Amino acid sequence: MTDAGADALPDDRLVTVDLPLGPKHQGKVRDFWIVGDRRVIVTTDRQSAFDRVLGAVPYKGQVLTRMAAWWFERTRDIVPNHLVAMPDPNVLVVEDARVWPVEMVIRGYITGVTDTALWSSYARGARELYGLRFPDGLRKNQRLPEPVITPTTKAHGGGHDEMITRDEIVARGIVPPDVFAAMEDATRRLFARGQAVAAERGLILVDTKYEFGDVGGTLTLVDEVHTVDSSRYWLAESYAARFAAGAEPETFDKEFLRRWYVDQGYRGEGDPPPLPDALARQMSRLYIAAYERLTGEAFVPAPGPAAERIARNLRAAGLLGQDAA
Repeated sequence: MTDAGADALPDDRLVTVDLPLGPKHQGKVRDFWIVGDRRVIVTTDRQSAFDRVLGAVPYKGQVLTRMAAWWFERTRDIVPNHLVAMPDPNVLVVEDARVWPVEMVIRGYITGVTDTALWSSYARGARELYGLRFPDGLRKNQRLPEPVITPTTKAHGGGHDEMITRDEIVARGIVPPDVFAAMEDATRRLFARGQAVAAERGLILVDTKYEFGDVGGTLTLVDEVHTVDSSRYWLAESYAARFAAGAEPETFDKEFLRRWYVDQGYRGEGDPPPLPDALARQMSRLYIAAYERLTGEAFVPAPGPAAERIARNLRAAGLLGQDAA
């Protein structure tokens, strides 16, 4: 990628798309349709943080889609995933799974700036978090002795995710004990794979989240995996020196965005300030740089307008009728 990065690319931001596939469902970032036993998922350029949609970042949807597909192919030997096809750089066709309502967050370092971040709770004096005991004397951005799983329940309707312990998940019947044990095992193995691959590319996979579902009785990885939206990446070569100096690590994820909002006094409550265009473009450059470093592939954007291209590609894949716009 050139120094101009995303600023050198045409600005084609996909905020939403309408397709003749039946009722449209929307998450914070994705639009999706259930078609038989498949889901057609369009990852838009909507940017979320603090469980809020803040604006749109150029090419973010393409980066997330391509990165998720790249990682899905490289983790199939650990756990099956729901990916069926990628008919467009913004679109994944996946198996429609029964999704377990728990996000499996795993952390290799203690960090974060939001009120619900592990470091924020620790800095306020908490030592018992997610049913785990943390020792005194930890510093922000310090590597933990071993990765820890800190699950949350999935928020709905604009709410915040809920911190929860393993015992609570099982006791409340949110996930059966044997299924949750399998989710924990897959989470640890996926994270180890992600950290190893990231290290080969000069990056640290700091933390991430996984979601799992059931497809025909089989535990299946769903949603996304190791993308810059679901994961935190730091530059490895400068981490030690910056940690020793008490400086923040160089980041390739939306923590950069969170820090900007916290500096403006926003931590997730009430209406957020609008996402400045300059910051959106800077986020685009970070996302593209992370994709290129991880995959070793140059990011070449698909031609726009994105909504028209998506319809053409879905029609060519036989997912839309020939008369669909």
